[in-house]
Amino acid sequence: MGAFIHDDFMLNNQTARELYHQYAENMPIYDYHCHLSPKEIAENRKFNNITELWLSGDHYKWRALRAHGVDERYITGDASDKEKFEAWAKTVPYTLGNALYHWTHLELKKYFGMEELLSEDNWEKIWDHCNELLKQDDYSVQGLIKRSNVKVICTTDDPTDDLYYHEQIAKQDFPVKVLPTFRPDKGLEINKDTFVPFVQLLEKVTTRKITTFDEYLQALEERVEYFHQKGGRISDHGLGQIPFAEYDPSELDAILTAGRNGQKVSFDDEMKFKTAIMIFLAKCYKKRDWAMQIHFGAIRNNNSRMFKKLGPDAGYDSINDQGEVAAPLNALLDACDRENQLPKTILYNLNPIYNDLVGSTIQNFQTEPGIPGKIQFGSGWWFNDTKPGMIRQLTALADQGLLMHFVGMLTDSRSFISYSRHEYFRRILCNLIGSWVEEGELPDDQALLKKLVENICFNNAKNYFTIELNN
Repeated sequence: MGAFIHDDFMLNNQTARELYHQYAENMPIYDYHCHLSPKEIAENRKFNNITELWLSGDHYKWRALRAHGVDERYITGDASDKEKFEAWAKTVPYTLGNALYHWTHLELKKYFGMEELLSEDNWEKIWDHCNELLKQDDYSVQGLIKRSNVKVICTTDDPTDDLYYHEQIAKQDFPVKVLPTFRPDKGLEINKDTFVPFVQLLEKVTTRKITTFDEYLQALEERVEYFHQKGGRISDHGLGQIPFAEYDPSELDAILTAGRNGQKVSFDDEMKFKTAIMIFLAKCYKKRDWAMQIHFGAIRNNNSRMFKKLGPDAGYDSINDQGEVAAPLNALLDACDRENQLPKTILYNLNPIYNDLVGSTIQNFQTEPGIPGKIQFGSGWWFNDTKPGMIRQLTALADQGLLMHFVGMLTDSRSFISYSRHEYFRRILCNLIGSWVEEGELPDDQALLKKLVENICFNNAKNYFTIELNN
């Protein structure tokens, strides 16, 4: 039996194989959204073992381990790294049909040259093999990034961050551009416990006293400008649902004051507060030629017992049904666009039943000459960065808009070897395009197909974001 991960893995027709190997395979990576640690990049961390690199912080794997009945001690608890790897290895055969099975073996093949299927029978051999390789210098964080052919990394950063580690990276002889992304979620979530500490810290870093809503906006813009000076050109907003409510500016001081005092505001006031901030920040981004990302549709921290024990981002989030989407989404974009203050925007939808809704909505605001695909339908996100999820997103975008202008895949990960997800995406993309060609739905025009593949893999992102590459 041949290797499971082989040269033509997931490339099920001749056109797909040609497109992938001739055009997609060796394109560089533009990772414009991830959760990698700038500290670990700056310090060029080396990992003691494969568990540190591969399992730590990976809530995708944690969910699978729990579904397999593994005790939490071997997931986020005090078990040894070797015991945690053993638990994962014994779980992997049960992930058949899940993207985790593909990702696991793509990563083992790409970074460790391991073609065996990970299981309870060979886990210790693979543990030793990977750990031996991790001792080598080119398995440091920066080494892994360089060997992945990455040109740009945009991390995810709180507005109050001093961006010290980004400054340190910029001083190093490291060919990859590593830039911050402005993520002000804590500043919008007025009813969460994180709001009051955020405002207090914002006052500290801006040396401002914030008593009015206008003062709050001024402080936020000061931090946008700080990020801009440090090279940031992208923002990101994680929203459970798209906010939109008409408001009178005179209402906003009282809403902010209530939130600052730790009081819960009404749902209507929360929507007014978020709407006003989103419209203001959109103007800030437009002024600086930034791109604004909006991730929406997650319902988070659903297991209250485990949230109390482990905190957020531990694998207890899921897809939200969201209620009304079309009206607030169109209204929010329109409110930004009325005075031509809508920046380049990427919308990531977590619930695939809204794919055509998002695909059709973005076409309402493609109104800026010279910026093809100004408003983007972002790649399959989180629970949708699977083969079916990616195909659903790609086909909805092709149906409703212009696939040729799609800015493509991102990593959205905390792992330095999850760049295999770009390979996964490219294989799926080429297989989809290849099937359309072989079924006679697209012309077998190599120049046209080359442009389509290379645009989506890298060139569109390079042209969309105002970031100058190092090389």
